[in-house]
Amino acid sequence: MKKERKNYLDEMKEQQLLHIEKNGCWIAFWGLFIVMQIQTFTEGEFLGKQSMGEWLVFMILALYLVIACIRRGIWSRNLKPNATTNLIASLIAGVVIGAVFGIKAYIDYDSFAGAIATGVVIFIGIFFSCFITLSLSAAILKKRNAKLENEEDDIQKAAVCEETEENV
Repeated sequence: MKKERKNYLDEMKEQQLLHIEKNGCWIAFWGLFIVMQIQTFTEGEFLGKQSMGEWLVFMILALYLVIACIRRGIWSRNLKPNATTNLIASLIAGVVIGAVFGIKAYIDYDSFAGAIATGVVIFIGIFFSCFITLSLSAAILKKRNAKLENEEDDIQKAAVCEETEENV
């Protein structure tokens, strides 16, 4: 049996702490992303020996956030898990990452045509990878939400049955 620790925070302080932790999580997430992009430009290679630690932490954090949200049936506060959202997010990811690698290719090889080709190839790969991943995640989320709703319905039905039995 798990022993619960005493919480010395009132509800307002608890909410403030959750807000601080949320901000810290996102600062770490985007900070790692930016650091990896800077290292891509300064080290001369993507995921060199120096950046493997950052990449590992970034991926663990990203996977944790995705898995934890899907387990609880959460997609986003502001976005719906649909094809339009997936398309827009995939386009943004493809353009940003394609541009980063296109610029990197231009800096490394001083070839505009090669940089454009690199950017386009990376864009296509990232776009389709993101779109497929987001679409699969949305499908899993929808199944998970249906399961969670069925569980809630079962709990409510059981509570109603108990209540009617007590009244009889």
